[in-house]
Amino acid sequence: MAGRFPLGRRLRVLDVGMGRGSQALRLARLGHQVTGVEQDATVIAAARRALADEPEGIRERVRLVQGEGRDTGVHFLPGSFDVVLCHGVLMYVAEPDPLVAGLARMLAPGGLLSLLVRNGDALAMRPGLTGDWPGALAAFGTTACLPRSRTESNAGNPLRLGLGARADRLSALTATLAGIAAPLHAWYGVRVFTDTAVDDGEIPDDLQTLLAAEERAGRTDPYRSVAALLHLCGVRG
Repeated sequence: MAGRFPLGRRLRVLDVGMGRGSQALRLARLGHQVTGVEQDATVIAAARRALADEPEGIRERVRLVQGEGRDTGVHFLPGSFDVVLCHGVLMYVAEPDPLVAGLARMLAPGGLLSLLVRNGDALAMRPGLTGDWPGALAAFGTTACLPRSRTESNAGNPLRLGLGARADRLSALTATLAGIAAPLHAWYGVRVFTDTAVDDGEIPDDLQTLLAAEERAGRTDPYRSVAALLHLCGVRG
């Protein structure tokens, strides 16, 4: 976003599958107007509690909507947002293309569509790095898995993938974005080195160095191609 829009511009942001709202709140603190959409009642209740703890000025910049990402056309007019985020959601959708097309319609001309997906070109990496050799071998023949619900697969942390999470390939999503008039503008790898870290592990003393290494690898070939997740940014024509 910082590289796409002028510094200081207040953006209209739609966060689809917002989870507990950590990303939406971060953007609201930066001054943006954020609408969060989440279908899970328990998760959106947690987001509302987190929002209630924020100062009034931030609360006024956030709107929470309970609903599914595929229903954005019911709640919002086309072209209503400068940025649409859909992070950690497509991996739980059996047919993602209609959802992505609907999200692109929400963008104003020049708007940014941000997708975070499971990397279908690197499915053998995690089992291989953890010593699960049968799992690594099996992953070479895997193209996608049928999704489970986000609740079953840990909706509180949807980026910690459940076994039922399906995957997407960079080439296929690049074609999808081109077909919906939001061609790929940039892409990054996420969790290149840290995919095997446990959720409740201790934060390392050299965290900033770790993050710098992850960020560098995530934008550098060939490292980004084997990341656990892919971050794709399309721009609405």
